[in-house]
Amino acid sequence: MTGDAETTAIQDAAFAGQHPAVRVAHVHSLILLAILIVAAIARFHDITQPLVDAFSWRETSTAMMADNFQQRSWNIFFPEVSWTGPGPSYQGREFQIVSYIAALLYQLFGWHDWFGRMVAALFSMVTVFSLHRLTALCWDEAHAHAAALAYALMPGAVMIDSSFLPDPSMLALVTLGVWLFAKYWVGGKPWLLPAATASFTLGALAKPPGLAAGAVIFYLMVCWILERRYRQAARVLVSGLISLAVIAAYFGWAIYLGRSYPPYHVAGSGYIWDSGFWTFFKNSFYLKSVWNTSVWWFYGYPFMALIAIGFWMPPKPAGTGERALCAVAYVWLAAAAVVYVAAAREITNNPWNYHIFHVPLAMFCGRGALVLATLGTGTVLSPAAALRSMLIAALALTLSTFPLLKTMKNPTALNGKLLGEELARIVKPGELVVAIAPAVGDPVAVYYSRARGWVFPPGGGDVEWSKFVEDDTTAIAQLEELRAQGADYFGTAKEAADNQDRLFVQHHDGVIDYLDKTATKLVDSDKLLVYRITRP
Repeated sequence: MTGDAETTAIQDAAFAGQHPAVRVAHVHSLILLAILIVAAIARFHDITQPLVDAFSWRETSTAMMADNFQQRSWNIFFPEVSWTGPGPSYQGREFQIVSYIAALLYQLFGWHDWFGRMVAALFSMVTVFSLHRLTALCWDEAHAHAAALAYALMPGAVMIDSSFLPDPSMLALVTLGVWLFAKYWVGGKPWLLPAATASFTLGALAKPPGLAAGAVIFYLMVCWILERRYRQAARVLVSGLISLAVIAAYFGWAIYLGRSYPPYHVAGSGYIWDSGFWTFFKNSFYLKSVWNTSVWWFYGYPFMALIAIGFWMPPKPAGTGERALCAVAYVWLAAAAVVYVAAAREITNNPWNYHIFHVPLAMFCGRGALVLATLGTGTVLSPAAALRSMLIAALALTLSTFPLLKTMKNPTALNGKLLGEELARIVKPGELVVAIAPAVGDPVAVYYSRARGWVFPPGGGDVEWSKFVEDDTTAIAQLEELRAQGADYFGTAKEAADNQDRLFVQHHDGVIDYLDKTATKLVDSDKLLVYRITRP
């Protein structure tokens, strides 16, 4: 017997001699590993795509903060963008976990615009693993496999997890925190509580919607109170208050920072206390937008059907403890719905904020898939269930994942990147640019110019920056004000249009005439128009 054959025989014998429960655990671990590989393939595919997809403007703002950490200041409490002039351009933003890690990578390996995508995708692996273990704890291993696979393939989750956004770190950290707490709740070791608190706190700092996941921790604490386990509940209450104090302190600072520096911008808008309840009510809480995003971007009909089935047909718990855990997905979903009601306009305008929903939706989706796969068979191990599972996965991939991801990753801001690169070839260190991307207000052209400058019309604060002003005289006055502040170049993509679909080159043809008379035209191609607006 050769050495390799002998080793294989020994391994087979050892495996055969294992306790059945150990063998089952090995099988479950291998399935989890396979799901993690599937999730990684979905998220790391085309990871080097420039920041020109459907989320371009938010991604490039995040990327600018990474640039400024590395180039101007490593102080994580002073996030700064580059689209409001020479600066400082500090803004009230989330705790910058993804952008700060990307900045560290820039420092070590040089600048690559896709590093932020990579960091986000790595965080998503934590989400897949934590979701799997949380579902196994709440329901069982079969549901854990189905839920994790559903999350791995849902178009919305894949899109957000492979974008340079703070949301992947938020969901990863709060899901990890909730899972660690659930382990503590069922009798885990004491260190799990501070670990869960730290992870959840960081996640909520990374993005405020993460607070919704805290409802699960609060719910399980209440369960302890009802069981008269007051000492354990008191420990959780103290940990929760510490967490909330840290979160409140940071966002209090962020609001102060955003209100203290031009352009006086605090991220986020469109809350019910800003717009008023009746505004939300008259717009049916923007549910039409939710439906359109769900059908055409984030889920598609196959995933939506599975989610609906899983929601209406939950697993049946065996005991009191399991009954409490079985409700975790519903508690999380209900809390996320409360967040939606409070911030419906903000969430529908910026759909990456839906990410907090993806953990409970993946759990329901996995449950729905198992219900259909085992219908009439009663077991997930039957050949019929296996065939149905493959059919469900195939339909979800072909009707949802592939086509919807293609839509969202379509490089709609490509000409904005081209404009930025054209400016980068011209601009000298210290010079400032004014740039209009294909979607007005998107800072993608400023980002790829590798300079500082302004979007046009200039935005920030309460200014509407995705819509052109009504007349050329006002626009020229805005341009002259930027020139007085040091702007050196003006560039626009010829397809640039505002949120009313008005092309800049048509709506503001008088501005172009003015530039032809007062500036030096450097580029006039079928896609771009660039002027030097300061005298040499």
